[in-house]
Amino acid sequence: MELQQLTDAVIAGDAPGAEALTEAALAQGIAPTTIVDDALIVAMGAVGERFGRSEIYVPEMLLSARAMEHALSILDPLLAGADIVPRGTVVIGTVKGDIHAIGKNLVGIMLRGSGFAVHDLGVDVPVERFVQAIEEHRPDILGMSALLTTTMGGMESVIEALGKADVRDRVKVLVGGAPLTEEFARSIGADGYGRDASAAVARARQLTAAVT
Repeated sequence: MELQQLTDAVIAGDAPGAEALTEAALAQGIAPTTIVDDALIVAMGAVGERFGRSEIYVPEMLLSARAMEHALSILDPLLAGADIVPRGTVVIGTVKGDIHAIGKNLVGIMLRGSGFAVHDLGVDVPVERFVQAIEEHRPDILGMSALLTTTMGGMESVIEALGKADVRDRVKVLVGGAPLTEEFARSIGADGYGRDASAAVARARQLTAAVT
């Protein structure tokens, strides 16, 4: 098989096909890292570009992300055993009072597919849990999500808490969610803003390139 087939399956949102093609690639002796770099990352890059051009929308992105997740479920144990150095480490979570997960989950899947190690704290995450996670995982990036205008302020509370804990300088803060804007992100002292999952991953790559 050619890895282009796997790329096409992920782009098309064909989860069973992506899983079968991943297994076929491994059976042919193709390295897990090669599958990630030359098929999955390429696929999600293409999906992100199509989304940016409004050729596809969130439902199609979710299908592609699901297909990639199926492929990664096979590759993850092999990648862990190979002691692969990730592109960077990201802690993500939805802020306190907000239980919306779809956007956060999509970003997490796409980050993993782009070579990042991701620690997902889940939803309704208290300020102190974000701070604890920075100390525990020492990530390059902290990603926070909010879908409610009433919970957006929690992001600033987390950034302030990071400063009080003397860990703010250790991590870049990336925020996103439907009600957010670039101006809001700047006003609370965030380092980056992702208007959607594709933009968030692109910004994460920029931020890690800046610190490495």
